[in-house]
Amino acid sequence: MEGRMQVFAGTSHPALVADIMTELNAPLGRAVVSTWKNGETRVKLDENVRGSDVFVIQSLCDPVNHNIMELLLIIDALRRASADRITAVIPYFGYARQEKKTTGREPISAKLVANLIVTAGAHRVLAIDLHAPAIEGFFDIPVDHLRATPLLARRYGREHQGPIVAVSPDAGGVTRAEDFRARVGGSLAIISKQRPDADATEVIEMVGDVDGKTSVIIDDMISTASTLAVAADLLTDRGAQAVHAAATHGVFAGEAIERILSSSISKVYVTDTIPFPHDELGDRLEVVTVAPLLAEAMMRIHKDLSVSALFT
Repeated sequence: MEGRMQVFAGTSHPALVADIMTELNAPLGRAVVSTWKNGETRVKLDENVRGSDVFVIQSLCDPVNHNIMELLLIIDALRRASADRITAVIPYFGYARQEKKTTGREPISAKLVANLIVTAGAHRVLAIDLHAPAIEGFFDIPVDHLRATPLLARRYGREHQGPIVAVSPDAGGVTRAEDFRARVGGSLAIISKQRPDADATEVIEMVGDVDGKTSVIIDDMISTASTLAVAADLLTDRGAQAVHAAATHGVFAGEAIERILSSSISKVYVTDTIPFPHDELGDRLEVVTVAPLLAEAMMRIHKDLSVSALFT
């Protein structure tokens, strides 16, 4: 891309933004992103962006609706200020679990959020581990979908020697767990589950041998941790020597922390796509940064280089 590269950000995750800018060795674009006294979001760009290749970093975590609105207004401001290309960098995509109708008279919220981002004026999206591959198709613009499994596997492999059992907590996560297993070594186990309601998990059966072995539950996110807790109980009952967990997004909603602390899970690996305002997990929590991955992807997009090379 011929235009200069500029980066702006919302207020959802300043620590990650700072780390990305350190990796890029560049200053963050100057802008006012705040809230008016009446509760409305205020955005004002303090730099000329005409003809620039602009990236907007915003993780759509809690408060989700507020962070979405910030992202939309920043994109709209950039479009109206004649930015040449706008890339929405979304480490964590909110509403990703609402990518389909599970009962009648429900919205497909992930599709609506995608429509809003496109309508606001984004030309492309850079995201990490969308909950469902179908979400890529919700956007009528290019989507660069990065995977965090290589980062998690690399970190885990450095700290834990010997074969492990990579456990997929459901049939939909088998590919992710197999990727982790192939990078770390060991075998694969699959848990079959169903959800009686949105935040409850019921295990049906498990395929694979975990007796006397270290089991690592691989998932894309830890939300309420109900899946983790149920899976950990099953693995312990089947004779697992130790139970660990590795997930891209640490949402930790509701009673997630309490569930993990009262479970047999001794180690939890997550990335920093979502900020961590708490330290209740103490030594059990290991955070792997995605800043170098996102910075490299942003630079490759700017220079019109392949992003697929980052998937290896």
